[in-house]
Amino acid sequence: MSVSVRAKPSSLPSDSPSGMALLRDPLLNKGTAFTEAERDALGLRGFLPAHVLSMEQQVERVLTNLRNLPTDLEKYIALNSLHDRNESLFFRVVCDNIDEIQPLIYTPTVGLACQRFGLIFQRPRGMFISANDRGHIAELLANWPYPAKLIVVTDGERILGLGDLGAHGMGIPVGKLSLYSACAGIHPEHCLPVMLDVGTSNEEFLNDPYYIGLRQGRLTGAAYDEFIDEFITTARATFPGVLIQFEDFANHSAFRLLHKYRDRSACSTTTFRERLRSRLRVCSRRYARAATSLTTRRYFSWARARPQRALPTSWSQP
Repeated sequence: MSVSVRAKPSSLPSDSPSGMALLRDPLLNKGTAFTEAERDALGLRGFLPAHVLSMEQQVERVLTNLRNLPTDLEKYIALNSLHDRNESLFFRVVCDNIDEIQPLIYTPTVGLACQRFGLIFQRPRGMFISANDRGHIAELLANWPYPAKLIVVTDGERILGLGDLGAHGMGIPVGKLSLYSACAGIHPEHCLPVMLDVGTSNEEFLNDPYYIGLRQGRLTGAAYDEFIDEFITTARATFPGVLIQFEDFANHSAFRLLHKYRDRSACSTTTFRERLRSRLRVCSRRYARAATSLTTRRYFSWARARPQRALPTSWSQP
């Protein structure tokens, strides 16, 4: 009785993820779209069902399930879950269906998602830095495993038109960066959403058993300024050349911080939502036209330049 011998993952470079570790990495996982050859080379045999589904078939399956969900919030939760386990498929769905998906992963649905963020919370994405971490922010940022080039940060004080949502405002940086990746071709490995949790003045949240942030009033005055300064200084040192976008800060903080940081050296690393809004309005008109052609090609070429965790040449994006 002859026994076929398959390629073993031991032939991979030592720093290449394989097997279950690869499937659990949302940046690299593409689920049942891994080909027979890739399954051999990457040690995936036994972890996936036998039939290979193309990325197009997986997109069709996602959309079928998504369109059967009764509410936009449930669709947001489903897409967020997909984002957490398979970014290749998530961005393929977004890029190919931008008109349908954009309102589900960002405004208007993200507003409701932020209001119920603690209740629907499944898996952390990005970094949560609280006022209790003062003096240790450098240690926290050093834990981030990727080379961040774009940070979107909020303190949650003025989320859309909903007011102070505290740590539940994290949905805004996550959603914003998803659009930057899908519509501007920014590699998701280079994107870092950050929540600066300085407490909240929202009494409803302070009494909510599912609220995920600090259960205290907002940090203010000199202590708040020192906290922000520590974050900006440390982020620049940890990720040289990083672009930092402040998102949904209250006006009384946003304009004051803008004046404080824009004239410093490397001031181009800091920008505010108000300075981007007019540009985004213009760009948004072009998103739908660009998504399928230019942006999709950009996204699925990202894996070719991954020096930190290079995959063998036999692995290819769909």
